[in-house]
Amino acid sequence: MRLLVIGASGHLGGEVARLAPAAGFEVVGTHARPSRPHELHDWSRLDVRDPFAVHTLVQLVRPAAVINACYDRGSWSAMATGAAHVATASAAVGARLVHISSDALHAGRPEAYTEDDDPTPINAYGAAKAAAETAVAAIDPSAAMVRTSLIVGDESSHQTRFILDLVNRRAEGRLFTDEIRCPIDGSDLAAAVVELVGNDYAGVLNVAGPEAVTRAELGRLIAVRHGHSRRSVPVGKAARSGMVRNLDVKLDSSRAAGLLKTRLRPISEVLSR
Repeated sequence: MRLLVIGASGHLGGEVARLAPAAGFEVVGTHARPSRPHELHDWSRLDVRDPFAVHTLVQLVRPAAVINACYDRGSWSAMATGAAHVATASAAVGARLVHISSDALHAGRPEAYTEDDDPTPINAYGAAKAAAETAVAAIDPSAAMVRTSLIVGDESSHQTRFILDLVNRRAEGRLFTDEIRCPIDGSDLAAAVVELVGNDYAGVLNVAGPEAVTRAELGRLIAVRHGHSRRSVPVGKAARSGMVRNLDVKLDSSRAAGLLKTRLRPISEVLSR
């Protein structure tokens, strides 16, 4: 069964492309700008902002399923309009679509968010991810839309790379002690996404780690995992930074835990290994 992975040159897309063959998929991956080597032999360059290019590729590949893991935080046209292009092209060939969304579309509150909570974005990226979900649901109601949180992995993952850049003084900034998320290991998330391809779940599904931690604590865990001290991580409070942040965003992933065989591990467990 052929699987088209949009954004296979990114960390999550690369993990999906790595795991999917063991589940019986023949993987075709796309990239905008390759960022690291992969074992995929079947690559296609794709700009999801171009509806004709997306339609042409999907018609050529004729996949049974499509995973949209495209990531370009600063581009509305890639995140929102591009998601609509992928959904339209996938529906045209009857492909199962799994769209990757984000907890960034929530404003933040003390209570954990469930799948029934509507988006309340407070920044452009969150608004783009909310618009993408609206478009995907309207075009293909049978699609699965995975809301996830901070994705942690090797240095190809944005979170890990940024934290190590801070620790090694290659970047400036602070990790906030009052900003809370439910980080997830990239391989756990990829396994869950591949598993979702094989069932008929439709709509939003929260797939995040079961452990809520501050960004500062996540940074410390990653620093120690890579041989640095906890004190090497610069920290501060978002409330004093003057920045507009969605501070307390916890995803309730209990539905995914009951639906999927993939175990979503606490991030402290992942990084202690």
